[in-house]
Amino acid sequence: MKKKFRSSCPISSTLDIVGDKWSLLIIRDMLVKHKINFTEISDSDEKIAPSILSARLKLLESYGLIFKTKVPDNKKENIYLLTEKGIRLTPIIVEFSLWGSLNMREFNNIDDIEGLKSDRSLIIRTIQDSYNSMLLKF
Repeated sequence: MKKKFRSSCPISSTLDIVGDKWSLLIIRDMLVKHKINFTEISDSDEKIAPSILSARLKLLESYGLIFKTKVPDNKKENIYLLTEKGIRLTPIIVEFSLWGSLNMREFNNIDDIEGLKSDRSLIIRTIQDSYNSMLLKF
């Protein structure tokens, strides 16, 4: 995939990769819910279309946020895992969750995320450690 950005601004460049309405949700599902295959990722509450999911996975892979590999026991099944670059999006996922929980309640029936009100750095580290532990299986 061609890697062309609108500008050299780091915010703009980041939004060119994860600023659509699906990419951060895919990363959330992988990071927090440990979803690893196409079927698991597509089976989210947000109901992403298979064609969009396929395109987003290819985009995220092209920028090195995820990589595709095979299940060790089943060489036919593809799985998707976050790279270190993808895992470093954890603080953004946590902040988006907090912001949405605090500011979107009046517009939507949003779940209360009490656990995120504790020390952010501890929450971020816990999420990252949990994901890295899951990676050890592969």
